[in-house]
Amino acid sequence: MELSVVIPVYNAEETIAKLIEALSSSLFGVDFEVVLVNDSSRDRSEEICTNLAERHNNITFVSLRKNFGEHNAVMCGLNFCQGEYIVVIDDDFQNPPEEILKLLAEIKRGYDVVFSKYKDKQHHVLRNLGSALNDYVATWLIGKPKDLYLSSFKIMSRGLVKEVIKYDGPNPYIDGLVFRNTNNISSILVHHNQRKTGRSGYTFRKLVSLYLNMFINFSIMPLRVFTVLGVITFLLGMVLAILFIWERIHRPGMTPGWASLAVIVLLTSGFQAVFLGLMGEYLGKLYQKENGAPQWVVKKVITPKQN
Repeated sequence: MELSVVIPVYNAEETIAKLIEALSSSLFGVDFEVVLVNDSSRDRSEEICTNLAERHNNITFVSLRKNFGEHNAVMCGLNFCQGEYIVVIDDDFQNPPEEILKLLAEIKRGYDVVFSKYKDKQHHVLRNLGSALNDYVATWLIGKPKDLYLSSFKIMSRGLVKEVIKYDGPNPYIDGLVFRNTNNISSILVHHNQRKTGRSGYTFRKLVSLYLNMFINFSIMPLRVFTVLGVITFLLGMVLAILFIWERIHRPGMTPGWASLAVIVLLTSGFQAVFLGLMGEYLGKLYQKENGAPQWVVKKVITPKQN
């Protein structure tokens, strides 16, 4: 099979059937399959996806028992797909299905992964700010090229996907796994539509969780930052100690500086609290992995062979 289209589905009862129709039209002549992964939607998405899988002979439907998050749902879909190339697309029509052909043509030039990029993004301004922050931090932490935009709409080769799905931790970050396994990367300009219905499934809490996964699961840079800050704090303390000793010798009658002492205590205790929190996050992620926390739990699978 030439192409697999992996679609994480969450509260998409108004769009998913139309998206399948659009894929069938846009990819006419391409040997492709669709892998739908329902991330425990709260609407009728599971019922609609079940009907779609029963009516089409190229759709695999996987329903998860609880909401694990987009990246976990995508990892699940990557484990079920069979295509030589695998494209990941959202369920909300902001990425037009016809643009998949551009990604497919580009990756056939020999790349491992091709990201989409947009001339005009149609996300909410706060989402755009979050994406900009994500891009900046990813460049710093996981070695993302500065001119590359991280988009969920991308296509990967079968060889790269085989390496990505070897990761068995409970908190996957797809782009981090991509950069861990290849630097043979390209990007191509595609159109980006406005959201027609519903709203983004990314709440503030989910975005924070995503960023923590990137910070902690795929980089030790935060620990190095705190190491440097610790050295700076220690050197600053040594300098202040010398100044205080000098002042005590040359001005013995001077009243001790309670304000400066309070500031120093607050700064150092705050630094220690943040560092302990960071260490707790690292240990928590390690505990989850060692405790066997799953990336996903499957409730139901419908494959084309069962149709």
